[in-house]
Amino acid sequence: MLPLVPTTPLVILAAFAFMNSSERLHGWLVNHKIFGPMILDWRRHGAISRPAKTAAIVSMAAVFVLSIVFQAPVWVLAVQAPILAVCAWFVGSRPLPPN
Repeated sequence: MLPLVPTTPLVILAAFAFMNSSERLHGWLVNHKIFGPMILDWRRHGAISRPAKTAAIVSMAAVFVLSIVFQAPVWVLAVQAPILAVCAWFVGSRPLPPN
């Protein structure tokens, strides 16, 4: 995990990469008690759980606020704002997994 970076997309990306390279690591991720449900929800339904959505969107907002607090250059904020907005929209627009 990276500080202030949402975990869910990184776990899904790791599962995809391991699926194509290492059956052992892919199996470990899919069967992991924390990461497994995220991967299976995405694989089966293209869904992201409400807590994962909340954590991802709050993390993106925190990154932008920290960029402002640490006085990032205006061009960085101008690039960061639309990218984070599109990413937040994408995460928010994914369906919730069925109960």
